[in-house]
Amino acid sequence: MSALRCLFVSDLHGRELRYRRLIEVVESDRPAAVFVGGDLLPPMTGRAASGRDFLSRHLIAALDRLRASMAEAFPSVFVIMGNDDARSEEGVLQEADERGLLHYIHGRRVTCAGFDVYGYACVPPTPFRLKDWDRYDVSRYVEPGCVSPEEGWRSIHADAREQRRGTIKEDLDRLAGTAALDCAVFLFHTPPYRTLLDRAALDGMTVDGAPMDVHVGSVAVRRFIESRQPFLTLHGHIHESARLTGAWQDRIGRTQLLSAAHDGPELALIRFDLEGPAGALRELL
Repeated sequence: MSALRCLFVSDLHGRELRYRRLIEVVESDRPAAVFVGGDLLPPMTGRAASGRDFLSRHLIAALDRLRASMAEAFPSVFVIMGNDDARSEEGVLQEADERGLLHYIHGRRVTCAGFDVYGYACVPPTPFRLKDWDRYDVSRYVEPGCVSPEEGWRSIHADAREQRRGTIKEDLDRLAGTAALDCAVFLFHTPPYRTLLDRAALDGMTVDGAPMDVHVGSVAVRRFIESRQPFLTLHGHIHESARLTGAWQDRIGRTQLLSAAHDGPELALIRFDLEGPAGALRELL
């Protein structure tokens, strides 16, 4: 058995069955690492969030139990949030990181078995009102039907200048710096633009007569992958893309791309070997 067997999931959206099945597979498969790509919490009611209790009960408590039972076999767990997650609940993950239970890696780099693992949760402007993780992409352009990061609402205070001027492009340039990325894994929430992983069900839809683009991924993430060629990138966010395109993996140059987004009730689980991710397998549980 490879020492670098990994699991990847995303977009659990607070579904308890998905969390239970993930924990069961971690316990049975005993992977080296688990990657969790955001949208962790249940849907919000108005502006109220119960994410702290949910994460504590369904993720943190389960990982605590697994660490006690698995001992040295307990995997490295890498987590980011997603655009449906209230950032006010980020502290739960930061506390778990401080206890060594998981690696909360938004905007950070950590190492795993000789690989550099980077995390980035932000997405281009969405149609949704929660804006904790919405970011301008490469400019202040907003697609028809979407809401600017300067509108909507946030669960925590955000710097006004950052809301107006910050971009995903600038964030990724800062995050990666000048590092070589041939042994780098990027855990993104958004997929890159115009791939098999970012196809939304927007066919024929218009806003004020302007057609909506059926590809809704990040231009900045795509350009970053094209120019920097990380070894592997992991994505979620666009639930229906795999159903519409028939694909949950893609390539940009030398970079292997995998998506765990899924629009059914099941948990979409990606199994892959970190030394050969092109042989990844997807299972709906």
